Order: sequence, then structure tokens, then C-alpha cells
Amino acid sequence: MNELRITSQRERIDVGFVHRFLSGHSTWAKGIPLALVEKSLAHSLCFGGFVDDRQVAFARVVSDYATFANLVDVFVLPECRGLGYSKQLVEAVLAHPQLQGLRRFTLATADAHGLYARYGFTVPHYPQTLMERYVPDIYASDSPAAAGEVAGHGTASP
Repeated sequence: MNELRITSQRERIDVGFVHRFLSGHSTWAKGIPLALVEKSLAHSLCFGGFVDDRQVAFARVVSDYATFANLVDVFVLPECRGLGYSKQLVEAVLAHPQLQGLRRFTLATADAHGLYARYGFTVPHYPQTLMERYVPDIYASDSPAAAGEVAGHGTASP
């Protein structure tokens, strides 16, 4: 097994790689525009997993760095799965100095409950207190987000 090196140095993250996977291969962000990926990365703590000089994994955390964090966009390339890289990535995220002492750390997953359970993630203790606004087709070709627009803020480009 080749060693996975994980970094949270933003300049090392291959934005094109992340966009290609999220927009073309993920189940949760299919069709997401590059401008939105760029904006999401700019406002998150990002983690890239590299084998040699090739990025093969990614995760990002949205947090206030004081009380709350949400783990999102976690993936390992299909051809690199089964090698323990997802475990190493989650361990690196949870060990990051800026993410210590948080009261709540959340995530959503369709199929990786076993992975996250080994790190203490459970179903919500008080699910009746949680709510969400969810728009599953937000990146569809006819939505404002697909055109790179952010509600109430015009385009996502600087």
C-alpha cells in the first residue's frame, strides 16, 4: 500500500480534481458548478489526501472553530478505496488542532455509517431538535445555482 499523505494546506488542494469528482461522480453534488466549488473551498477547512504527487482523496469541514463543525464532501477515488485511506482521512480531520473541543461535530452519509461510527459519530441524540432545508436538485441545469448564482448575491464569481 502506498502511503497517503494528508494536508490541510489550501494551496495544495487540486480544485479541478475536487470539482470533477463532485460534479461528475458524487451522489450529493452532481452537476455542481466550478464557481460554487471554489467558493465552498474558500470558506472551509480542506483536507487533501495524496499518494506520491497525485491527489486521491478529499474532505472539507465547515466550522466556527469554537462550538460546531460539519464534515462534508468526503471522498476517495474508486480505484483507491479499500486501502484504509478513508480512515486515515477521517483521523486527520478529527485530529486537526482547530477542530478540538467542539460541542457538536455533524455529517450526513448515505452509505458510510460504519466508517464514521468507529470515530464516535452516532444518530443525533435529539433528532426531534434538528431541522433542515434541503433542495436535492439545486445543481440541475435549469436552477440558478447551476448557472453559478448564489441566492440574493448574484453570481458566485468574485
